[in-house]
Amino acid sequence: MKTLKDKIALITGGARGIGKSIALELAEAGANIAFTDIAPEADINATAEEIQALGVNALGINSNAASFTEAHQAVERVISHFNRIDILVNNAGITRDGLLMRMTEEDWDLVITVNLKSVFNYTKAVIRSMMSQRSGKIINISSVVGVMGNAGQANYSASKAGIIGFTKSVAKELASRNIQVNAIAPGYVETAMTAKLTDDQRKLLTDAIPLKRTAQPKDIAAVVKFLSSPDSDYITGQVINVNGGLYM
Repeated sequence: MKTLKDKIALITGGARGIGKSIALELAEAGANIAFTDIAPEADINATAEEIQALGVNALGINSNAASFTEAHQAVERVISHFNRIDILVNNAGITRDGLLMRMTEEDWDLVITVNLKSVFNYTKAVIRSMMSQRSGKIINISSVVGVMGNAGQANYSASKAGIIGFTKSVAKELASRNIQVNAIAPGYVETAMTAKLTDDQRKLLTDAIPLKRTAQPKDIAAVVKFLSSPDSDYITGQVINVNGGLYM
């Protein structure tokens, strides 16, 4: 069933990985898709073609989510193209891992800016339109390490924990306008980053997960689809943990 038929979804970091899976999942549910990324134009165009093959419209934008100005320009372009935005998925993110004693100020600032400030940038850019239409869904991608911490990821954990606090605060601000704001905290997901793990590292990781496997990007995308749909209209300010039981 096309639960999102004719809705307009905007996804940051949508050309690859989890973001691309989210874009395809929402497209399969009938949503028209806009997405941003700093990936090569060839990757952006290829993802847009995959989305369009599902029978919906797609708009790929090369844009840096960490830039306040570029975020607002991207949102203006999406509204100009589609006339509205119904769903915002703040997915853009990076890692620069390292123990705190060795972490540089540059690596701290970059992760906080890309992962956390981008959520502020895009949420601020879309809320006026959503408030005017008195409806909207905002889904922020946090992380299991934002709720439990992880050695060697102080910057990443802080950015993802910040997303949770931001989500709960903005959910309270926007609830009266029928805008639901929620977060998803994925565990370890099969992406290009986890593909680099050695066999021993992968065994240690999966042994710690009660379901004994890492997530596929589609596992995260399915929850985004639910939070984007009318089925979640009475859910706001929540953090949905999708981690195979790694954190309970």
